[in-house]
Amino acid sequence: MRLSVRAVGRLRAGPERALVDDYIARAGKAGRVLGLGPVEETEVEDRKGGGPAGEAALLMRKLSPGALRIALDERGRALSSRELAAEIARWRDAGRSEAAFLIGGADGLDPALRRGADLALSLGPMVWPHALARVMLAEQLYRATQILAGTPYHRD
Repeated sequence: MRLSVRAVGRLRAGPERALVDDYIARAGKAGRVLGLGPVEETEVEDRKGGGPAGEAALLMRKLSPGALRIALDERGRALSSRELAAEIARWRDAGRSEAAFLIGGADGLDPALRRGADLALSLGPMVWPHALARVMLAEQLYRATQILAGTPYHRD
């Protein structure tokens, strides 16, 4: 099963970009033996100023048919790292082709996109800058591969 991060906005070169690239590469490498991967990231920009609805349309165009849609939203379910890893394994074992994690723009995800998601996922009750949310998500995807592989990376 492919794991993807689909995000509104571009991360410029810098520490956040380096961290996202590193964690996505690690998750992709570790995930291959687990049937998870490749792990990819796609960025979209709404140059026409369509707001959340325009951003949602751009994100939807980047999804493959049948992809699970996981909307990152502070009102979503807060899962532990082990719970997220278990969900990913469950999706993989059910034969899903892609789990797409969606990160909205400055105004968040379009309400219709959130409602239509298979899961609304919260990184906690705090609101995070999009660059940091992307880093945190990429690290959690890598952590999920490590949990599923049984490595000592994740400690409870």
